[in-house]
Amino acid sequence: MAEAVLERREEGHENPMRSIKIEKVVVNICPGKPGDQLEKAKQVLTLLTGMKPAERRARKTIKEFGVRRREAIAAIVTLRGRKAEEFLSKAFSAIGRRIKASSFQDGVFSFGVREHIQFPGVKYDPKTGVFGMDVCVKLCRPGFRVMYRRRRRSKVGAFHRITREEAISFIKENFGVEVV
Repeated sequence: MAEAVLERREEGHENPMRSIKIEKVVVNICPGKPGDQLEKAKQVLTLLTGMKPAERRARKTIKEFGVRRREAIAAIVTLRGRKAEEFLSKAFSAIGRRIKASSFQDGVFSFGVREHIQFPGVKYDPKTGVFGMDVCVKLCRPGFRVMYRRRRRSKVGAFHRITREEAISFIKENFGVEVV
C-alpha cells in the first residue's frame, strides 16, 4: 500500500489537498494617536494596497500615551487572493527578500517594514511622513474551511496542518525569499 503511494508521488500524482496557498495577508499601521496621523496612515495603506482600510479602536484608556477607550488608533487592511500575492512580492522586495526563521510558526508568519518608502515605486512625501507597518500572512490548505464554517464545525487533523518547515519551503519556492 505504501509503495503504491510513493510510486504515485514519484510519477507526479501529488494529492491536490496537500497543496498550500495564501489564505490572507493582514497589513497593520498603528500611529497610536487619532486624528491627522491616523488619516495619513490610512492614505498610505490605500496607496500601497489599493483597498480602503478599516479603523481599529483602543481597548482601554492609557493616560501616559494619551489614548482613551474606544478611540481609533490604528488602520488595517486584509488582502486575499491575487492582491495578497502581489502585495507580498512588493513587501518582500521592500525588506530585501530576507526573513528570520523565528518569524514562522505553524502556517503563519509575520514581518515588519520599517518605512513605507522602501516599497518599489513609492516616493517620500513630506506632507504624509513615513510610516512603518506589520505584515501578517496566514497559509492554508484546501479543507481548512471545516474549522471556520458555521454548521458541522470540525477539527483539522494534525497531518493536514501546515508545519513551520512546510511554510518556509513554500515561501522560498514561490517568492524566492531567503530564510535566515
